[in-house]
Amino acid sequence: MVAKTFKLDEVELPRIGLGTNRLRDTISNRSFLRSAVAAGLGLIDTARLYAGGDSEAAIGAALAPYPGSVAVATKGGYRSNEPDGIRAEIEQSLVRLRTDTIDLWYLHRFHDDAPLESTMRLIGEYVDAGRIRRVGLSEVTVAQIRAARAIVPIAAVQNEYGLGERKHEDVIDFCAAEGIAFVPFYPLAGGEGPALLEAAERRGASPDQIKLAWLLHRSECIVPIPGTLSIEHFRANLAALEIELRADELRSLAGAA
Repeated sequence: MVAKTFKLDEVELPRIGLGTNRLRDTISNRSFLRSAVAAGLGLIDTARLYAGGDSEAAIGAALAPYPGSVAVATKGGYRSNEPDGIRAEIEQSLVRLRTDTIDLWYLHRFHDDAPLESTMRLIGEYVDAGRIRRVGLSEVTVAQIRAARAIVPIAAVQNEYGLGERKHEDVIDFCAAEGIAFVPFYPLAGGEGPALLEAAERRGASPDQIKLAWLLHRSECIVPIPGTLSIEHFRANLAALEIELRADELRSLAGAA
């Protein structure tokens, strides 16, 4: 049986979350977020730059104060790791999300415009002050994870990964061994082929549901965050938690991608 939940420290959440890079702050999108939480949404992924800041603003307006069953992850430092800029971005995220504490904050990209130690120590200060609960990294190598976690504990890593893009196999295996959540972005990109269509038809499922099921089988540390603005699509994504793939199907899907 594939695990349907994962633990982000003490919080147990469903293993399929929601990506919000297209989320504008509209009445309909606020309603969508509330409906998704009612349907079982646990992990919401956003970033300071998504939709020009609207994504964070919509999440804050719709859901704050946040129920204990929901964790919101955001990111900063996409264009620069300079500490003063990072500080300003964290403060902006706190305001837009309408919270005193960010559940999970990712360093969006590594840059060489500031020493890694100074950047991570600043983030550590926010952890010590209770303004950030957990720290994540995005688009990183195993070596970069090791360097960062020597300064601040790392709870999650977000790299591009899916049935059609598997360049980070070593990062997944490292995260699994170290108890770090691996949160793939673009989890539904690519991977089309006869094996996918056959597996979907066999179960009366969509190809996207099979892609998500494959990810869930790949490692129990994986928590996909497919993006959508449709409650029907979100429910369909969540239903992938119920799909059990056979060993031969997993081999066929992996070999055909």
